[in-house]
Amino acid sequence: MPDLTSSIPELVKVVKTARDSGRSVGFVPTMGALHAGHLKLMQEARRENDFVVVSIFVNPLQFDRKDDLDRYPRTLDADMDMCSTVPVDVVFTPSPSELYPHEQLAFVDVPDLTSHLCGAFRPGHFRGVTTVVAKLFHIVRPDRAYFGEKDAQQLAVIRRMVEDLNMPVAVVGIPTVREPDGLALSSRNKHLTAEQRQLAPLLPQILREAQSRLDKGERSASAISRAIKLMFRKYTELRLEYFEIVEPRTLKAVEHVDGPVLIAGAMWVGATRLIDNMSWPVETETN
Repeated sequence: MPDLTSSIPELVKVVKTARDSGRSVGFVPTMGALHAGHLKLMQEARRENDFVVVSIFVNPLQFDRKDDLDRYPRTLDADMDMCSTVPVDVVFTPSPSELYPHEQLAFVDVPDLTSHLCGAFRPGHFRGVTTVVAKLFHIVRPDRAYFGEKDAQQLAVIRRMVEDLNMPVAVVGIPTVREPDGLALSSRNKHLTAEQRQLAPLLPQILREAQSRLDKGERSASAISRAIKLMFRKYTELRLEYFEIVEPRTLKAVEHVDGPVLIAGAMWVGATRLIDNMSWPVETETN
């Protein structure tokens, strides 16, 4: 079983001991409720580093709705079991008061990358993400940090933060892990009823439909978007929050596709919000 600590000074001491002995440090920041996608991150961190740290912290700064924060799954015992299978070396589980002992007055923000896609519907979310990740990077001081490509906007924002602020960490993106029917693994999938779970794969299906239209020569993003939205009209139980075709690095919407793009979408299944994305031209994904 990995070592477990909720103390910043204790974690700093443990990681310093590993680093002083010449060991490289890999870091996987999570909010817990771990699944096979997180396992892939941890396995890659284990493969590439001598010492692996996983954090489990449900970060209040990144939730725009208190009910969403309250219902986020907390499964520490199961999470520790998964961490032990890798195995990782230490799991960091700080309390909110440990990471935010005072009112937070300093924040990290990347506004040009967060004003659209998910950021348009979740005010303050990405500021909370970048702030907590910056804090964790300062505490852990990893050589490499691992994030899933399912959260493509988050990954792009963190990469830009690291680049702009000269943080000495390599940000490693890991391909999305999916269920056999294509649904991207997510901690929020646990909220779906059996009936909702049957409808949820429509999100990856519409992304693949967009890929197919691009493969066949369609280059108008608006034409593809109109076709995708028509697919939703017969599903009254679902609500498409957004569907966008964007440039992968800037995340700006494109009208005419003349190079690689990211196809991104978010939809509501009942009270559960799901996100997903796929690249075009098609890249190999982990299934």
